[in-house]
Amino acid sequence: MLRQLYISNFALIDETTILLENGYTVITGETGSGKSILLNALNLILGERADFGVIGPKSNKAIVEAEFQECSQFQAFLTENDLDFEDSILIRREISKDGKSRAFINDSPVSLTTLKALAIQLVQIHSQYNTLELKSKTYQLEILDILAGLTSERIVFANAFKQQQQKKRELQQKVETLDQALKSQDYNQFVLDELSQLQLSKTDYSKLESELLKLEQSEQLNAIFSELASLTDDNNFYESLLHTKNALEKVAHLDPEIKEIKERATSVLIELKELANDAVSFMESTVDSASSRYELTEKVDAFNRILNKHRLSTQVQLMELEDVISQQTNSVEELQLEVDQINKVIEKAQQELLVKANSMHEKRLKAVPKIIKELNALLTELKLPHTKLEIKLEQNEELNLSGNSNVSFLFSANLGVAPVPIEKAASGGELSRLMLALQQLISEKRALPTILFDEIDTGVSGDVAQKMGNLLKKMGESVQLIAISHLPQVAAKAKHHFVVSKELKENRMTTIVIHLTQQERVQEIARLMSGEEITEAALKNAEFLMVQ
Repeated sequence: MLRQLYISNFALIDETTILLENGYTVITGETGSGKSILLNALNLILGERADFGVIGPKSNKAIVEAEFQECSQFQAFLTENDLDFEDSILIRREISKDGKSRAFINDSPVSLTTLKALAIQLVQIHSQYNTLELKSKTYQLEILDILAGLTSERIVFANAFKQQQQKKRELQQKVETLDQALKSQDYNQFVLDELSQLQLSKTDYSKLESELLKLEQSEQLNAIFSELASLTDDNNFYESLLHTKNALEKVAHLDPEIKEIKERATSVLIELKELANDAVSFMESTVDSASSRYELTEKVDAFNRILNKHRLSTQVQLMELEDVISQQTNSVEELQLEVDQINKVIEKAQQELLVKANSMHEKRLKAVPKIIKELNALLTELKLPHTKLEIKLEQNEELNLSGNSNVSFLFSANLGVAPVPIEKAASGGELSRLMLALQQLISEKRALPTILFDEIDTGVSGDVAQKMGNLLKKMGESVQLIAISHLPQVAAKAKHHFVVSKELKENRMTTIVIHLTQQERVQEIARLMSGEEITEAALKNAEFLMVQ
């Protein structure tokens, strides 16, 4: 339950603390006194976007703080969000003139998303806007599911439906990727065949290019290497050096330096011999032929053509390209398998969703007669004895978040008049009474700690207002109920009473909230009946209403 509401520097309220109790509490006040300020402050606590224009002149920020007691059922939520757990929950919003807004739960900063997720479980605010919502098919179905006890089942279905939609989006992305891959497959295969013919992993094209260059310069190379090979021929430098080396051998024993020169001559002879032999080997390995030159030219030209085609510069880059295209080719088959698998998952889930949706539709149909009976009984109490309310259900072919049911609330407030869709039939007062009856049934189904009605009595008066007051009093026996009202019949049935008024303070109009005593309540209810000039008859009528 909401135990305390503290407001500071918010609109016309300088500072106030409102202590609330169990049961039915009414808030009254003249038009323009500031009742809506209380509602706006509570909406801020519930995570609504901040209107920085409501910050008062007393400081640079406004503060709204609400304390909720008997909150042990929210331990799991607090633990899950790393918040301190206590039996009470303290929610605070601070908004400052520099455009900053902060939210706290038990003095820990939280996001508005987290705040809303908790607040929706703590307080339900019902205003005239919600009465208009009753004309919405979506809202009608939501109410029906609450009254039919299908809220949990509907949440489970909605989550499963969202997962299904996500799978469908995933499938669409995979199909688009697959289509693109299939369009490129023929070209990729052609490129892959070209690259495969090069045998890049087995062939070193830098070597082939070197061999081709040697063949193209074979005549010049042969001339050079022939000279090297002829170094050991007779009457050549080699023979002369050999003769000198042999002479040195005979006198080498005379001096170590002579011996060293002889050994150096020997080394030169060996090196000349090897150089001549290598020259011969080189000439033998580079025998030019038209066929070998043509074959090498074909290979190198093919390599360079494909290299230029793909605007690459090295064999390594071509090999990387071949790997990429190979993977793309393989990925087409993998993508097709993935698409097939996701399709199977979607088909299976679709069947399961359809079974669940059909089950919910049947349960809705089964619950409607009892709901209609209970609503008609409450509407009779609210002076709508000839009301005819029907809940029409049809099945959709397509599934949505709530299943496959189409709902329509049909309404007729007059005997002999056929029911028509509620958005075409009900007046404001009739809608208010119907919504109150629905809220009475809903409060029995949902364990909401606090419900606030903002002028639920709009459009009613007299005996109807008294019936409304009685119904609110009854609801207050099982839930903390707060009603902002302007009707004496509604206010008289409350257990607790606050009045909102304006007063001039320091040359500025401010809003104050006062908790009324029993005698002050009589005065306020009499004022609601007769206006500012409270008569003796109004006082007696007020006392009569309060005890009736």
